[in-house]
Amino acid sequence: SRIFAGEIPATFVYTDDICGVFLPVNPLATGHVLVVPRVEVDHWIDLPGDTVAHLMAVAQRVGKAQQAAFGCERVGVIIAGYEVPHVHIHVVPTDNMSQLDFANAAAHVDRDDLEAAASRLRAHLRE
Repeated sequence: SRIFAGEIPATFVYTDDICGVFLPVNPLATGHVLVVPRVEVDHWIDLPGDTVAHLMAVAQRVGKAQQAAFGCERVGVIIAGYEVPHVHIHVVPTDNMSQLDFANAAAHVDRDDLEAAASRLRAHLRE
C-alpha cells in the first residue's frame, strides 16, 4: 500500500484499477516482477475470485512479455506470502529451477539495471 501511495519508490511496468506490477529490489532473476493487488489482503485465498482471476491474467500477460524480452525457457509463478502481509505474486523469467529459490535472490541491484529491465518489459507489454 505504501508503494502504491508513492511513499516507497518502485519501478512499475504496469498498473490498472485492480493491481500494479513492479520489480522487486532483490530479484531472483533479471525481469522478476511482483503482481500486487491494490486491496490490502494478507493471504491470497482471502481475495475475491474475480480479483484472483485478474491477477493471474495480468501475471500471464507479463510472463509472455518476460519470455519475449529476456528469452527465458519458462516463467515461474510463486505466491508465498511470508515476506509482507500483502498478497503478491512473483513472476520470474527462468532457465532452471534454481532461479526460483529465494536463497539465490540478489542482495542488491543497481537502480539503472532495474530500469533497463523494466523498459524491456514495458516495450513488450505495449505490443
